[in-house]
Amino acid sequence: MDSNGIPEKQGLEGDGDLQFLMKGGDLLKVRSGSWKKTRYYKLQEDCKTMWHESKKTLKSKQTFSVEDIDEVRTGRQTESLRKYTEESVEGRAFSILFKGRQKGLDLIASSEEEAKKWVGGLEKVISNIKNLTPQKKTEHWIYSCLRKADKNFDNKISQKETKSFLRDINIEVSEDYAEMLFQKCDKSKCGFLEGKEIEHFYEILTQREEIDVIYEEYAKTDGLMSAADLLNFLLNEQKEDVSQNDALQLIEKYELDENAKAKQQMTKDGFLMYLHQPEGLISNLAHKRVYQDMNQPLNHYFISSSHNTYLLEDQLKGPSSTEAYIKALLKGCRCVELDCWDGSDGEPVIYHGYTLTSKVLFKDVIKAIQENAFKTSEYPLILSLENHCSVEQQKIIAQHLISILGSALITKPLGDQMPTCLPSPEELKGRFILKGKRLDKLEDMFSESKTADEESVTEEEDDEGDEEDQEKKSSSLKLAKELSDIVIYCKSVHFHGFEDSQDKQSFYEMASFKEGKAAKLAEESANDYIRHNIDKLSRIYPAGLRTDSSNYNPVPLWNAGCQIVALNFQTACPEMDLNRGLFLQNGQSGYNLKPSYLRDRDTKFDPITLPDGPWLKNKTLHVMVITAQQLPKVSERKSSIVDPVVKVQVYGVPADTTMVETQYIENNGFNPMWNENFQFDVRVPDLALVRFSIEDYDSSSNNEFIGQYTLPFNSLKNGYHHVPLLNKNGDHLSSAGLFVHIMVVDAE
Repeated sequence: MDSNGIPEKQGLEGDGDLQFLMKGGDLLKVRSGSWKKTRYYKLQEDCKTMWHESKKTLKSKQTFSVEDIDEVRTGRQTESLRKYTEESVEGRAFSILFKGRQKGLDLIASSEEEAKKWVGGLEKVISNIKNLTPQKKTEHWIYSCLRKADKNFDNKISQKETKSFLRDINIEVSEDYAEMLFQKCDKSKCGFLEGKEIEHFYEILTQREEIDVIYEEYAKTDGLMSAADLLNFLLNEQKEDVSQNDALQLIEKYELDENAKAKQQMTKDGFLMYLHQPEGLISNLAHKRVYQDMNQPLNHYFISSSHNTYLLEDQLKGPSSTEAYIKALLKGCRCVELDCWDGSDGEPVIYHGYTLTSKVLFKDVIKAIQENAFKTSEYPLILSLENHCSVEQQKIIAQHLISILGSALITKPLGDQMPTCLPSPEELKGRFILKGKRLDKLEDMFSESKTADEESVTEEEDDEGDEEDQEKKSSSLKLAKELSDIVIYCKSVHFHGFEDSQDKQSFYEMASFKEGKAAKLAEESANDYIRHNIDKLSRIYPAGLRTDSSNYNPVPLWNAGCQIVALNFQTACPEMDLNRGLFLQNGQSGYNLKPSYLRDRDTKFDPITLPDGPWLKNKTLHVMVITAQQLPKVSERKSSIVDPVVKVQVYGVPADTTMVETQYIENNGFNPMWNENFQFDVRVPDLALVRFSIEDYDSSSNNEFIGQYTLPFNSLKNGYHHVPLLNKNGDHLSSAGLFVHIMVVDAE
């Protein structure tokens, strides 16, 4: 922090790329073939905000936060740049892509060297912001609000500006309290705060009373925590299986005061730092990496799956885009949908048939998939093909898949003999599996019999994705042998009942179920459905009436052992929060091993009736909701301060599903305190998810969503922990968090 209480430039002082960004320059903004205009861009002094204006008029000044950037992509790597620019600008082009649904920027610099400076500078600033400690993030945020409150830019804050500032940081206080706070900091009695007085003001605001109480309880060594004191805390409160050496490592890693570190002690600041780090967060750190057995057959896993992956918005008129695939893949999705139709010029296209959604070339989608498939997870990607194409264009589809995906595409079974079960995620690392129709049986690949070059296959309801438009489809589809031959482990078949499947369905054959039918089976024939899913894959998809791309509750389908529960990834909703929460574990690989009783052919498990069995582990979950920090405003109105209420929900088998909520705190989104205790009885913890959500309470209408975090019950850690908060799109809310105490014990 400098002498005026303004945060330093995040350790980038003197960096050439940063100085280039702060000086700014002209970039050509591309929107279409005819709309290409020069705009002036520069990084503002706070190193967090990009400012840009039109060349013709200085009136249209706009800003965006660097924290809202999802990715800076070099070259002509977006649909717009490939479509509207020449190959000659490849080295000068780059794109800024944003989180959520905010439209990206396609830009061209005047030279390749300048493009590298823009990209390099932005990546450094993004990286620095990501790597800021939680305390530094708070500091930066508070000081940017202080700067905003300083109306006359004199680096001094008047009493009136103090009140305005407090509203900006989401807290409403009485005139008396604001005056008391101001007088306490105004040591010079000159009617405004500056320099050290602003720092004192900051310290009062960011004091964490609840942390002070915990720290003082255990800091028994000259007012500080020794390694033995910290170990005492880790054993007694956090219930961790650790040694004094682990405590010493935490001091070495997170203590900020070098003198204390030299004495192997932890200050209050170091303790708070630790509580904000992965070791202090609510989710089990060991579950952040792949920790499950990945050598079981594919059908023994829940698989993160997307429906109509190509859509960015609704199902009727929204845009289709390769970006939608990239976003889903980067979120760990392991099954994407390809809705293929005949296109012009002999090139198949992907879009939602019989609607006004835009079209995207099949080959462009496959290229985008090939480039991004294994960035988040190295485990296999299933390409769920919904085929509406003529035989000729089906051959083109097969050609594109083989030429673009190359040897990574599974085109024959692993090994030299006919397999008896599906391979494992481990065996299929880095591979693509095509799901679709096949003319013959897989066994025929190992026999002398020949298949015709093309043949009709009947298209029946529930065979393949979105069959709500049955009346619009022909009753049969000619299938090209070239496409049929590369469907190996996921052959689409119709479901005729559990007995029929048991007798006739091979392990590599799988059915798709509309959500309503699947939910009925999961409720009325849960054990039969579970047994069906023990050696066969099932895919569930949303009903056709969900034209707004809304989602269904996936939990009952997971309880019934369904693996591919496909959701609309483009839609921000509680159902996607649950999907994100389930697949948060196991290294975000997109594959979660099902509990043993969902893999046992003789299982008696039924999530509805809950008979006795190894699944009944009967736990009691105690949750104390203590405080929240720096919640964002949900309304743009300056005077609008949130009234936060916390909801804690358990999702799982019906007997475990429940919700509680705190009282709401009036006019305080900055540091609300609840100290409320709740208790949950959880019978089947293996299938339970816990969702913490914060809403802005409204007595006259629905509460407004602020943030949430969902995680598997078995990933909860005991003790005092911060809960990170995600926005609707699943992006982290910088600085915001919830502080809770968790205790899981065996039920009596």
